[in-house]
Amino acid sequence: MAGRITVAGLGPGDLERVAGRAAEVLLDPSRTVIVRTLEHPAARQLAALRPVESADDLYQAADRFEEVYEQLARRVVEAAAEGDVVLALPGSPSVAERTTGMVLAAANAAGISVEVLPGESFLDVLAAEVGIDLLGVQILDGRDLPDPLFLHLPTVIAQVDLPMVLGDVRDRLLAVLPDETEVIVARNLGSTEADISKVSLVGLDTSMAGLRTTLYLDPGPVGWPGLVTTMRQLREECPWDRSQTHHSLVRNLVEETYELVDAISALPVDAPGGDPDYGAYADVEEELGDVLLQVVFHTIMASETGAFDIEDVAEQLRRKLVRRHPHVFGDVEVSGVEDVLRNWEAIKQEEKRRTSLMDDIPAGLPGLERAAKIQRRAASVGFDWSNVEDVVDKIREETDELQEVLDDRTATEGELGDLLFSIVNLSRHLSLDPEVALRGAADRFSTRFRWMEESFDMNGRTLDELETMWVAAKAAERRETEEVDD
Repeated sequence: MAGRITVAGLGPGDLERVAGRAAEVLLDPSRTVIVRTLEHPAARQLAALRPVESADDLYQAADRFEEVYEQLARRVVEAAAEGDVVLALPGSPSVAERTTGMVLAAANAAGISVEVLPGESFLDVLAAEVGIDLLGVQILDGRDLPDPLFLHLPTVIAQVDLPMVLGDVRDRLLAVLPDETEVIVARNLGSTEADISKVSLVGLDTSMAGLRTTLYLDPGPVGWPGLVTTMRQLREECPWDRSQTHHSLVRNLVEETYELVDAISALPVDAPGGDPDYGAYADVEEELGDVLLQVVFHTIMASETGAFDIEDVAEQLRRKLVRRHPHVFGDVEVSGVEDVLRNWEAIKQEEKRRTSLMDDIPAGLPGLERAAKIQRRAASVGFDWSNVEDVVDKIREETDELQEVLDDRTATEGELGDLLFSIVNLSRHLSLDPEVALRGAADRFSTRFRWMEESFDMNGRTLDELETMWVAAKAAERRETEEVDD
């Protein structure tokens, strides 16, 4: 007949802190006791009082912690086939302990009863020593910090057991917090070796890592939650921010978007592939922030009316992404990018109840972008040139037609539009943004013209002389580019 399984906590430190029924079963000579690890003061002290089995051999043989916990659960269930067994776990069986759930599942499958005895955890001691209320505190695993990392709540970071783990935690925190942010480092809680110290974030040393090292910090809202909090405060306390409306901010949104386009155009063409240009990325980061500010600003104003808030916007977007990617989140199969785009447009058309793919394309879009969007919609059902060469032939055809009507202003405008539309089509087939390409050409022209103005007296020059200056400007630009590359 199978025995019973009892899962008992050893507490955060010395064995003397374990009392009541947990102490009773741990010291019961009729029960087999398995400790997860002897790398804990209470486990070592228990082993000095009675025979125990250790699972440290599993740590040495396994590649992953999850594998250790699974094997330990099987070992406990197998031991229960011979009689009553106690699994002794560091701290509390219900805090930062995956093994407990695995034992419950394995024992249930085997028809073995399990009793879980609550125990004192490192959190209880930390709260008492530091003077914090655990209600509203977030508890994170140092080995697996979330991404994104939100620090808007008082935060405990546990299992900072290795120097590499502590180094990674410090770097993640430094990405969003000032160097001087205060961090409480708690080591060996619940034992005579307990040590609690306060250090600056930048002063966190990897030598502070250990099997019983825990960090605590309360930096206040930073990062994404901090941005939302700051924007709400600005709406309440800044006269300018308080006076804005959705319509008054439209110009800012458009301007910031174009500044972002400028910054992105400075990235290498294959970015994020190839070697990253961190200087260019720094500009993109700043401009993305400015665009994000506009999104948050509009959302905060909408929340003031009760229309929606930032969580609504994020969740609506998440649901849309899931809905429009059935090949990722569903059972739809696709053969490539074209299938993805075709499905996207079909789902979007159904969502928006469009009667035509040309519906809901904003007439106020810049001409180049509107042309590209119209073409993408048409291409989603296969109405598109099959290759770049066909598009180039079409551009030649439109150029010839333009030359034939140059004496008719109305016809010229129409043919010029057709030519521009075909050029946008070419940019789409080349996977280039026509707006970025045109802006780049304008920037190059402006730079070369400025060089001509600075290098020559342009007044009264013939067109041939100006053309010669232009060639010299292009040559100077090439030399400068080559020097930068070297």
